[in-house]
Amino acid sequence: MRTTSSAVLALAVGVFSIITTELGIVGVLPQVAARLDVSTSTAGLLVGSFAFAVALSGPFLTLAASRIDRRVVLATTMGVFAISNAVYALSTQFELTLAFRIVPALLHPVFFSVALVAASRFGRGADATRATAQVFAGITAGFAFGVPLTSYLADHISLPAAFWFGAAVNLLGLIGILVFLPAMPPGERLSYGRQVAVLRDGRIWLTILSIVLVFAAQFSVYGYFAEYLGTVTGMDGTWISAMLLVFGITMIFGNFAFAALLRRGVARTVPLFLLLSVVGYALVFAFGAQFAPMIAVVVLWAAVHSGGLIVSQSWLSRDTADAPEFGNSLFVSFSNLGITVGTTVGGWALAALPTRALPWTGIGFALAALALVLLRLALDRRASARPTAVAARQ
Repeated sequence: MRTTSSAVLALAVGVFSIITTELGIVGVLPQVAARLDVSTSTAGLLVGSFAFAVALSGPFLTLAASRIDRRVVLATTMGVFAISNAVYALSTQFELTLAFRIVPALLHPVFFSVALVAASRFGRGADATRATAQVFAGITAGFAFGVPLTSYLADHISLPAAFWFGAAVNLLGLIGILVFLPAMPPGERLSYGRQVAVLRDGRIWLTILSIVLVFAAQFSVYGYFAEYLGTVTGMDGTWISAMLLVFGITMIFGNFAFAALLRRGVARTVPLFLLLSVVGYALVFAFGAQFAPMIAVVVLWAAVHSGGLIVSQSWLSRDTADAPEFGNSLFVSFSNLGITVGTTVGGWALAALPTRALPWTGIGFALAALALVLLRLALDRRASARPTAVAARQ
């Protein structure tokens, strides 16, 4: 039991370090833009390109890695992320930084897919759901501490110091994996055909597209968090770092709140989450220029934002139970495709519209996602009613 707990903790630390690398740049985007001598919207490509690489590589590399020892895959990913953070700390060239955003992104979905399945297996006999939730806690901890710490270090020491911090937590994750995780050979090898077969049901594509839109809604606004609070609300770097910390800590509690709602029913929780998202972005727009009210709005925004991961993953996992690693890779890839779409559209909105108008991109994407979710639920009800109708005729 002790070994199992340490292994799950090591996976959570690894996830924390990846989120710190992936999203830590959100809180320092203006400083990165200045260091690399590009505009903020161009620097936003460092967020979007990472997500786009994840989206493209996820299912394919996860299939390829499905026949490699899991511990080797996890440890290799941590090493690559540590090297990439070192490059960010040393580079002053946009092209080189961009290249080393793409390289670790290729391994990102493989790590998440393997880590989530490994956690559920470690929890077998105890509580697989709880073990998986602990790995997800590494994500929310990344938002809570990794992202704001990156911002704080950039503001109070230097931008390279922020990236060296990222490299350090990557190395901590690597050490934890090597010390606490046992060798994990693939075991029963599902054929590639059996894994891909989960995509044959047309309804799963409605679920996948809705997940893309959920993350587009979230990151079209959150991707420019520092820019919005700085330009619209008038917060300085210290306040923005504090708001990132508040945002992340709130997400930890919000994650467990949405988990409780999901246990009562996935089909009810998903549309509720999207309605709350629309309300949240409306409040960000309404109070964006008011300093004190915006502090409270950030808390509400974070509480809703926290549901994006666990709600979306639960929504997709219903369709991919027969191939969980491949299903998790689909979730990671298409959620990151949503991040790419969101940050790109958010960048366009920043270039073409007043910064305060940015939350309307989140509202639009969330409403589109809600429409797809309601369509999927209607198709599910029709499919479940069909056998009953056939039985009644017989």
